Amino acid sequence: MSAAREAKKELKELRESMKKVEPFFEPMGKPEAYDWLGSNNEPGQTFEQYLDSDPTKPTKERQTIYVLPLGTFTPQQNKIIDASVGYLAAFYDLKVEKLAARELRAVWPNVRQNKFTRTHQIKTGHILNDILKPMLPADAAALIAFTVDDLYPDDSKSYVFGQASLESRVGVWSLARLDDNADYSKFLRRTLKIAAHETGHMFSMWHCTKYECLMSGTNHLGETDRRPIDACPECMAKIAWISDITPKDRYKKLADFCQKNGLASDATEFTKKMNAVAGN
Repeated sequence: MSAAREAKKELKELRESMKKVEPFFEPMGKPEAYDWLGSNNEPGQTFEQYLDSDPTKPTKERQTIYVLPLGTFTPQQNKIIDASVGYLAAFYDLKVEKLAARELRAVWPNVRQNKFTRTHQIKTGHILNDILKPMLPADAAALIAFTVDDLYPDDSKSYVFGQASLESRVGVWSLARLDDNADYSKFLRRTLKIAAHETGHMFSMWHCTKYECLMSGTNHLGETDRRPIDACPECMAKIAWISDITPKDRYKKLADFCQKNGLASDATEFTKKMNAVAGN
């Protein structure tokens, strides 16, 4: 079969899989007070629009996601980071390598004290542009940093959970707020969502506005908690397309990960999706 016909067949199968998993996702409703879409007017991005956008994606030369811990972490936080490494490997079907931890130092004008919480914060642009971009490995599909420091993108925002570049394949997110009023399971799920979300941005995926989706924007932890741990049909197809994995195999890997990491209800949902796309 020619390459063109093979690609056409793959796209047809992906579109069929999208239809089969639609029942597992809620359409995006009207935003609640302080939600992301209440203050950010975004158009969203369909699978077809993604294909037409010439997205940044893994290549034969760039097949590894690197994870960089920045700072000093507690044993629980290190456990969360290690779990995130495993989730990203299953979510994007790529090799994920954890790098040795590095110190994170920043001075004015790249730091501030939050005027509401009095919390010390570091500007995300400094981490992305001054730390991560210069050290991006040649074989990196993406370079992702975790930090325990609170983050802010610019003076117009109080804080941000994480930020990634759609062009430069670098991203950072913070654990600083994710354990607020949370047991280990909730802390883990929040971190996995943001890790996979920011990585999606590094592969040119926009915020999702069609469904309640892992790629939907979030303004606060309540909104993060409402989002599923998985990508919606449109975003799933983007991931399967750039990863060259079938939806069935991807859902199997995600179900196995969740089963091994104490996320039983999520494992059940992934198994149901796997059976749906397999026609079982």
